[in-house]
Amino acid sequence: MKKTILLIILILFGAVTLFMSSSVLFDWFGIRAKEGNFVPLVVWANWLCGILYLITAYAILKNQSWAKLPLIISLVILVIAYIGLFIHINNGELYETKTIGAMAFRMIVTALFLFTTIKILKK
Repeated sequence: MKKTILLIILILFGAVTLFMSSSVLFDWFGIRAKEGNFVPLVVWANWLCGILYLITAYAILKNQSWAKLPLIISLVILVIAYIGLFIHINNGELYETKTIGAMAFRMIVTALFLFTTIKILKK
């Protein structure tokens, strides 16, 4: 049951992340204009993480022992992007204030995915 719920959440979160970040990066559906002052490094990091969430879902579905690896990589990418965001801010570049909270939220969610994946793989 927990495995199914995790799979559904990972697939949904990964798909939405991939869609939204690629929409900003490639200016699909006018979403870029609605996002305001986005930070490209953060959007690219989110795009990569969206792919990694979907890879994790596949690995969990196939009961692969390496399923936690894409989530570890995602956390590293997000931490690097978070540091990059603060460098961007300190250089006086434009950004949206909501990005700081959104990145913190994404790191927490990814850590929860990782923790849950580890627990599920041990069973």
